[in-house]
Amino acid sequence: MIAAYRGYSVILFAPIAAMGAVLFTDPFAVAPVFTGLFMEKMAGFIKLYFPVFLLGAIFGKLVEISGFARAIVASSIVLLGRERAIAAIVLVAALLTYGGVSLFVVVFAVYPFAAELFRQSNIPKRLIPATIALGAFTFTMDALPGTPQIQNIIPTTFFKTTAWAAPVLGVIGAMFILVLGLAFLELRRRAALKSGEGYGEHHFNEPITGEVVKDIPPLVAILPLIIVGVASKSLTVAIPSLYGDKYEAALTPTGKAITADVGALTAVWAVEGALLLGILAVVIFAWRTVARNFAEGTKMAIAGALLAAVNTASEYGFGAVIAALPGFLVIAGALKAIPNPLLNEAITVTTLAGVTGSASGGMSIALGAMADQFIAAANAAGIPLEVLHRVAAMASGGMDTLPHNGAVITLLAVTGLTHRQSYMDIFAITCIKTLAVVFVIGIYYTTGWV
Repeated sequence: MIAAYRGYSVILFAPIAAMGAVLFTDPFAVAPVFTGLFMEKMAGFIKLYFPVFLLGAIFGKLVEISGFARAIVASSIVLLGRERAIAAIVLVAALLTYGGVSLFVVVFAVYPFAAELFRQSNIPKRLIPATIALGAFTFTMDALPGTPQIQNIIPTTFFKTTAWAAPVLGVIGAMFILVLGLAFLELRRRAALKSGEGYGEHHFNEPITGEVVKDIPPLVAILPLIIVGVASKSLTVAIPSLYGDKYEAALTPTGKAITADVGALTAVWAVEGALLLGILAVVIFAWRTVARNFAEGTKMAIAGALLAAVNTASEYGFGAVIAALPGFLVIAGALKAIPNPLLNEAITVTTLAGVTGSASGGMSIALGAMADQFIAAANAAGIPLEVLHRVAAMASGGMDTLPHNGAVITLLAVTGLTHRQSYMDIFAITCIKTLAVVFVIGIYYTTGWV
């Protein structure tokens, strides 16, 4: 946490921290554990999820360079009006994130318009990070069913569910977050207005937005996002019927058959296919614009995808090593003392997400070490694995947004603000997100809805 907060790379310090722990346990085990556990788990994570990171980053970059993101923002402002600036920015960020655009890309795409809209509406700039965080880092990231974000895909490989798991609970949790989040930001806006605080002056990184793209119809701009959502759902249904539970591919009569566990891979394949279709749609609808910037744009997207994937994979390897140490047995034993399986899972996932500063990293660590325990407890209590999926996904996006979280650091850097100026509002949104998990668990036990 200290290394990440000070800006050092997790890729470097995760293995150092993990091997340091092994060194104090058994010095001779450092090399075998590094190769046989840390690197194996890290490589396994990349093997499974890197295509999702890569395709998501490319799709987001193409939506950006095509002008579609700017067109969506401009249309949302016209639809809601400048007096609802906060709601407009939340809506745009949510739409882009739910449509498959990486939340890091959403920050860059939305900030210039948020700054201009807040300035014209005389809303303090310090509220922009929390506003973008509500739209991009919360309900569309892991609560709404079908979201293609990685936080909603990781549980599918552990519980053999789909990205559309527990749709009713997901929608209820999303509405809880959205309503309370908007209410909180509106209270903060009114308090600032009452005290006479406006947008402010002498800010850093003030954007130059240039001309808004006016020749892109809003329906065309939003169509690739709709295609990703519809294709994800359609492929989730189609893939098992086409392949069955397992599929063996023998490319030559004498060659060794390649076996795929389709049940565990359906959600990953569905999202990959959906993102490919989304990329194709952007290229078709904005060929001239995309073609001019395709080479440079995709280079940036690939670099970002590599960094994000390897960061998370390094944290996953770190978690696997920690889970193998004697001290983790003490932690696991303490967590087992929590009798309720859903609360147990939620607390475990959000705690490890907070420690690592990563929703996907913390959830991967928790499920990689304790998924079998969660499944056994859920089966004993008669809880569907879809509920485990939704609770794990939503819990991962709670306390992950501590000060050392990579998305938080990126968000503050892009907006030109500091932790002191804006972090408390981001943290308040985090608290609402964490409360939503408890609320959803309560709804399940009260109604039995899934």
